[in-house]
Amino acid sequence: MRLSLLKPVIDRPGPWASVYATVPQSSEDTAKQQELTASATTAQLFALGADEATCGAVHEALLTRREGDTGAHAGRVLFAAHDAIVLDTPLPGPPAMPFAAWGPVPRVTPLLAAIGDDPVCLVVRLDRTGADFSLLGERGGAEGAGRTFARAVADGSSERHFRTDPANSWEHNAGEIADAVRAAFERSGAEAVVLVGEERDRHQVHDKLPEPLRALTCESTHGGRAPGAESALVDRDIAQVRAVQEREHIAQVTDRFRTGAGPGNKSAPQAAAGIPALVEAAREHRIDTLLVSPHGADIARQVWVGADADQLAVRGTELTYLGEERPAVARADDALVRSAAATGADIVVVRDPERAPSGGLGALLRGTVDATPD
Repeated sequence: MRLSLLKPVIDRPGPWASVYATVPQSSEDTAKQQELTASATTAQLFALGADEATCGAVHEALLTRREGDTGAHAGRVLFAAHDAIVLDTPLPGPPAMPFAAWGPVPRVTPLLAAIGDDPVCLVVRLDRTGADFSLLGERGGAEGAGRTFARAVADGSSERHFRTDPANSWEHNAGEIADAVRAAFERSGAEAVVLVGEERDRHQVHDKLPEPLRALTCESTHGGRAPGAESALVDRDIAQVRAVQEREHIAQVTDRFRTGAGPGNKSAPQAAAGIPALVEAAREHRIDTLLVSPHGADIARQVWVGADADQLAVRGTELTYLGEERPAVARADDALVRSAAATGADIVVVRDPERAPSGGLGALLRGTVDATPD
């Protein structure tokens, strides 16, 4: 999950205005639609108790198109606090239900459900003169991604490019490109590789990859190294690879959760379910992976939170004893997401109700239970 996106809202105290809005498509009455959306949203926030300055910031933001937004995105999320827009990001599609909320914790769960697992994929466009590397996914897309792993391609190479020596045989150069792919994969944190190029070139590089990486590498049968070569078909191939990554990751996590939550298996990873157990685990920074389903009886249950991400409790008096003078009520899913993200935990959205935890929330915990009896 692309949790780096949440950092601005996780590390800052509320109260928060959370807005999920539909972006009007470019037309003659776009400005009027924007004005209607902005006015209705800020009126709703004000009625919920938001201060005038924060409402004003939201109103102005909704009247302004984001830089580079040409209407390709049909949804938009804004988080505002203390008179300022802290995060303004597009959705991959229109929000399931446009809404505005005001509370102590930002309503980030619908955003996570919309963007999904967002797995990281290393894309390598190659030919006999070299290769170009880019990352898609959790690092925020391909643009600028080369800086993340520039050192991985080769000493002296440009940020996102690897050049071979034309004096060498293609057999030799294919081996060098394969070594560069391996280094880029290891340093980038990618979960899969897609090779793009001529069939013979792809095959030779693929065959020279180490066996574990070869199993994680797919070849696109479309396009080439040249910019824009069959880009739509290549994008489709990459999207399919990333969709498989997401499904496999969710399956692995939910299988581990089921095993860990099952009775009598002391060697499995620890798992927690139910609001009291999850709140305790979050407060003690023991959540390794938080599982969240968009549907479930527990996700909208109320818990008590404080200013800090690890200040949460089932009862408000618990926080009072811990020194929080003004505990506030928040949704369980958003409070647990805030806490988990603040402690570096992973978060997985489970859309399949057959795989989702009972109640919609669950967690794999850090550490394992000792299987050796006393």
